[in-house]
Amino acid sequence: MSTKDRLFSEYAGYHTDSRNRATHFAGIPLIVGSLIGLLLRWDFFVVGPIGVSAGHVVLAAGILFYLAVAPSLALPMLAAVGFLAAIGRALPVWLAVALFVLGWILQFVGHLKYEGKSPAFLKNVTHFLIGPLWVLEEAMGLGKA
Repeated sequence: MSTKDRLFSEYAGYHTDSRNRATHFAGIPLIVGSLIGLLLRWDFFVVGPIGVSAGHVVLAAGILFYLAVAPSLALPMLAAVGFLAAIGRALPVWLAVALFVLGWILQFVGHLKYEGKSPAFLKNVTHFLIGPLWVLEEAMGLGKA
């Protein structure tokens, strides 16, 4: 079993209820887009004419992880996160923060009300990165949920 299959199987075990999965399909893109969008706003150093922000660093680290775990999904993930982050960056700060909070509320409603299990990232912090990849694979119609 590949690392991706193992991580997805473990992650899916925390997401068996269709209503919980629905909260994740809404909440995870809200969290990812608003978080990266917010982190892209402030450069912490400049290389020539290009500013490098925490958002760039987080995005690069995430894509490197996805290349290692699921190479075939890394490019679609980069496109999806880039799109979401561009929207998140364009929003007023207050709205991006509100959407980030709403995304987390949806996650916890899904787990506490529908699934009856704690979030998977409490067992394995890697699931912070697996969640978006899992949602992307499902959205592309490639998943097994």
